[in-house]
Amino acid sequence: MICIETQHFKINRILLLLIGLWPYQRTFLVELQLITLLGILTTFIIFQFTTFITSEYTMNLMYKVVSNTFFFLTFLIKYNSFWINADILRSSMKQLQEVYDEIKDKNEIAIVQKYGSKANRITIQLISLGLFSLSVVTLSDLGPYIYNIVTNQSLPFHIVTEYFIDQEKYSYLIMLHIEAAYWIGAIAMIATGTTLITYLQLTCAMFSIACYRIEQAIRILQKGNFENERKSCEEIIRAVNIHCKAMKLCNFLISNFVGSFFFLTAAGLVCLSCNLLQIVLLHDNIEQLIQSLIMITVHYVYLFLSNYIAQEITDHNEYVFVTVYNVHWYRAPIRVQRMILFLLQKGTKSFNLVLGGIFVASLKSAASLMSTSISYFTVLYSTRQD
Repeated sequence: MICIETQHFKINRILLLLIGLWPYQRTFLVELQLITLLGILTTFIIFQFTTFITSEYTMNLMYKVVSNTFFFLTFLIKYNSFWINADILRSSMKQLQEVYDEIKDKNEIAIVQKYGSKANRITIQLISLGLFSLSVVTLSDLGPYIYNIVTNQSLPFHIVTEYFIDQEKYSYLIMLHIEAAYWIGAIAMIATGTTLITYLQLTCAMFSIACYRIEQAIRILQKGNFENERKSCEEIIRAVNIHCKAMKLCNFLISNFVGSFFFLTAAGLVCLSCNLLQIVLLHDNIEQLIQSLIMITVHYVYLFLSNYIAQEITDHNEYVFVTVYNVHWYRAPIRVQRMILFLLQKGTKSFNLVLGGIFVASLKSAASLMSTSISYFTVLYSTRQD
């Protein structure tokens, strides 16, 4: 028996528990933890915007604040999306578990294990990338603080904030707030992203199982006699059922995150454009350059991975019909041929995941979004030059 929670979502479960977003066992303490962490992220964004109240407004200040705040805003959007859609996540995982409860064939179980292992590898790689990025940012942010202690002088923090308190006197509290926001946001982004990746990888396994069942149906037919014809029909029906369930599970999950993906895409494009501009304007500021490069890398990796996984869903769906075309279906009895022709007819309509209700997720869309962010940066830069 396949238990998706313990076998495939084990790492994701630990990450989500750290930030109070695991959709099961939502106790009072978990809700308190969630509100506290969400409050840290929200107040950090607010204290960056309050800089405009006490500082003289300049375009450089605006670009610096916007590039930082929209980066953390993407963290906040992902955090809120999982909090708000906790019931949807529970329902999605329940439906996925029900599908896997019906899988008994050892070859089908091997297919599931293959895709589950791939999802775990991606999760571990993203955790490693996240820890490396957080370590670099933390060391970069602690530089001024350490310098203040050693030399008893004052250096400004890389992130502009206004807490309406003596920033020198309470510098350690400010630094704690900054680092807490970084770690909470990064864990939230990795935990939510890898959970969606694991879920979609397991639906890819369902498409592959559909292919396997179609191939098995044709092999059974080759043995001849009426009993094998009946078993072949049953196998095709099972293939159609799991194929339909895979599409249904993908649509059910993605359709409930439409608003989140829309705002995430918009905030990500703004953040990318402003950070690209920051790199050009502050090329002599090493600390700010490192920070902007990390923000850009995080967004591009997330953009590529989300569209890559969606592209895999589309490719796996098309491969089901490629499998139907490739098998010797024309040698099958008329009753089986009719069932296969029904499958071929369904293959005329492509299946895609639409993110945010605005674009079809694919590698082509990822390239278009990257190009769009660069175009916005070019417009901002040209406006500044004028």
